[in-house]
Amino acid sequence: MQSLKNKIFKTLCFVVLTVLSGLSAKGQQAYYIDGYHGGIWGHYPDWNTRFIVDMLNKHPHWKINLEIEPETWGRAAVVDPKAFEELKTFMNDQSANGRIEYVSPAYAQSYLYNIDGESIIRQFDYGMAMLKSQFPGIKFSTYSTEEPCFTSALPGILTSFGINYTSLKNPNTCFGGYTRAFGGELVNWIGPDGSAILTVPRYEVEKLQPKSTWQTIAWNNSPEYINAAVAYGIKHPIGMTLQDAGWKGGPFLGNADAEQQKNKYTTWRNYFENVVAGDKKKDWKLSQEDILVSLVWGSQVTQQLAQRVRNAENQLIRAEKAATIAGIIANKTWPKASIDSAWRTLMLAQHHDCWIVPYNGKDGDTWADKVVKWTFNSNNLSQVITNIWIEKPGDAKTESSQVTVLNTQAKGRTELVSILTPVSLKGKSLVVKDAAGKLSATQVQGDSLMFLAKATSFGYSTFDVVEGSLASAKNMKAAKQANGKYMLESDLYRIVLDPEKGGSIVSLVIKQGNKEMVDQKSPNGFNTMRGNFYNNGGLKRSSDAPAQITIIESGPLRASVLIKGKIAGTNFSQTVSLTKGEPVIDMHLTINWKDNVGVGEDVDKTKYKWTDYRKPFYNDSNKLVTVFPLNLKGQKVYKNAPLDVTESRLDNTFYNSWDSIKNTVILNWVDVTDANNEYGLALFTDHTTSYTHGENFPLGLVTQYSGMGLWGRNYTTSGPTYIHYAVMPHKGKWDVAGVWPASAQWNEPLIAASGKKTKTVSWLVAPQTGLTISAAQIKDGKILLRFFNAEGISGRKKIKLNFKYNKATLVSLNGRSIGNLLSTKHNDNTSEIDLTIPKFGFKTVVFE
Repeated sequence: MQSLKNKIFKTLCFVVLTVLSGLSAKGQQAYYIDGYHGGIWGHYPDWNTRFIVDMLNKHPHWKINLEIEPETWGRAAVVDPKAFEELKTFMNDQSANGRIEYVSPAYAQSYLYNIDGESIIRQFDYGMAMLKSQFPGIKFSTYSTEEPCFTSALPGILTSFGINYTSLKNPNTCFGGYTRAFGGELVNWIGPDGSAILTVPRYEVEKLQPKSTWQTIAWNNSPEYINAAVAYGIKHPIGMTLQDAGWKGGPFLGNADAEQQKNKYTTWRNYFENVVAGDKKKDWKLSQEDILVSLVWGSQVTQQLAQRVRNAENQLIRAEKAATIAGIIANKTWPKASIDSAWRTLMLAQHHDCWIVPYNGKDGDTWADKVVKWTFNSNNLSQVITNIWIEKPGDAKTESSQVTVLNTQAKGRTELVSILTPVSLKGKSLVVKDAAGKLSATQVQGDSLMFLAKATSFGYSTFDVVEGSLASAKNMKAAKQANGKYMLESDLYRIVLDPEKGGSIVSLVIKQGNKEMVDQKSPNGFNTMRGNFYNNGGLKRSSDAPAQITIIESGPLRASVLIKGKIAGTNFSQTVSLTKGEPVIDMHLTINWKDNVGVGEDVDKTKYKWTDYRKPFYNDSNKLVTVFPLNLKGQKVYKNAPLDVTESRLDNTFYNSWDSIKNTVILNWVDVTDANNEYGLALFTDHTTSYTHGENFPLGLVTQYSGMGLWGRNYTTSGPTYIHYAVMPHKGKWDVAGVWPASAQWNEPLIAASGKKTKTVSWLVAPQTGLTISAAQIKDGKILLRFFNAEGISGRKKIKLNFKYNKATLVSLNGRSIGNLLSTKHNDNTSEIDLTIPKFGFKTVVFE
């Protein structure tokens, strides 16, 4: 965003003189956070290090806070080694009175709310490690950022890394959002796991700046801001702007050496430890919905990069677990260089500029182009790493009637897997035999052989494909009915689709309780698309035109149909699949855009200004949305976030103006239940986007937007859209129904490969519901496992282990030992440890 922000900066330079007089009538001392934001990937000219140290030398009372991408300093040390050494000299003083504080050690300045919780941990872990190698003795005391790079679970993450303070302000770069105004000088920000961190919030009196769509009034310590803060009872008001690296103004508010300077430059560390150390504070249990953020959700470029990032996250986390299991079982060497490289490019793809300015850059090297290259590297390495778990890396063409299935989750599961049918067994009736000799049915689809693998937790399960037959499951089928409609049926659900209504699902019954989930009175059909095609006649639905439905599978394990229809004249196709015993109903959607079709809120492009409060891409109700009207009274909404689940307090998800942003983000899933949490339906998505819901608008997944985006940029469709999503009807509240682990399994499926390992073996069992393995690694010859308590209640969790170790130590994220864990040994050579984990908390255990 450098070029745009440079223009803004230049147009606002005239305010500097007035800013210097920005004092209260009583001459109130105010404080100011100045510094720099950016880096080698965003913006950091080669002359910038010299400029910073020259300005620090010229203005001895100037203090700065840095949010610079850690990779930047490798280049800075080469292009201007003398300036870099001078900067290191300033950095040597890490006391509260020092001149420089590093306030965001994240590797690639991610927004955080839009990525996996484990990705957030790695952003800080890799970033801190690199900065420590560049600036020996560096301390990390405060987290602060120029962009809205916040998420509700940060207190637990930051404190585990040894960070004591944070700020929820981003006064001069609110294009992508801001936090809700709350309280006064200080708050204890309480995270979902109960962790607390001392925080400067966006004050209750810190209003949005008039005639701006990117600032609050704290950006320049204006008289309005300081006076309002003092009147509210704030003793030490503080404003903030982290300048873009490359701005040449020096101290943002002018001469830092003036004797009567009333806007005192400070580091956050100094402010917390020397200025407000004894001041009062109040508790704030911040909700994810208090982080008011928005991007151009539904636009094809944002959608595709979000899919690429999610896919790379899923593959890399699973690959690490596979490599850990391989290390446990066969002493395989930990592929550190490959894993580090894969994480590096994934973290870069999570950079906030990828998401907010994807089109910026030269042709072929935009942020969106970079994400393609970065995630390709991560995915390629993840595949190589994953193959480590096989003694002889799998070959898709290997002729074998033996199969090994890897489960990287902490819970045993039964799931459909697929392999190539052995050539010698093609055309024969086949069954699969597990290690205990139990037979299970198979299903052939083309060259693939599918079977339900009962996989042991965090380990291998082995199977043999043999000739034989079993009675087919009568309740697994797809069939055309006499009335022309189509029925899909499993042991859990019965679905009816109507080709005359574009393939809409007109009935979805949970067999247990015979509960109809579809609101059949709604004008919006279930699993249909609707949107405002502003150049093609306005509101259109996929149910407006009949569709062709074809049965592509009809049991005994999976039943699927293919729907081919039209939306506003554009062809789309979709598969809907049911699997035996599987609570998730899987859907794949393809929309074959042949040209750019406008869908969303229309705007007169000749009159539209990027400074307008009203922005068409905010309005999700007019975008193309796949909707799911539900037969549930008194609907409540729950949605996950990184290491958190929020019960929504929103009456509806709709807004259309910069000053009324709502958090309507769907990370992995959103769940709607009735008022009593008796029945519900969860919606899973393969990418971070937005969702819809309101009293008169159904749950929906934002599927496409094409129109005006940020800064007047036209966001277009340039080819087909592909989306993978799913729904999970259920009984009970999300935590009772197992929505989180179902989503984790959907994102991290079983891996099946030809060839047989040694034997079926489970290396870990976490019997309590909701306890997941969020990460598994081998570091310095030690096994590291991180557990996350996604459901249930806080308390003791028993974990059974099936590998040898001498000692189990609980550690913080920065590697500090918290204490040894007691281990109970059993006669079967297994052991058991007890962990106390709060709900939404995580614990990291190192086994030596």
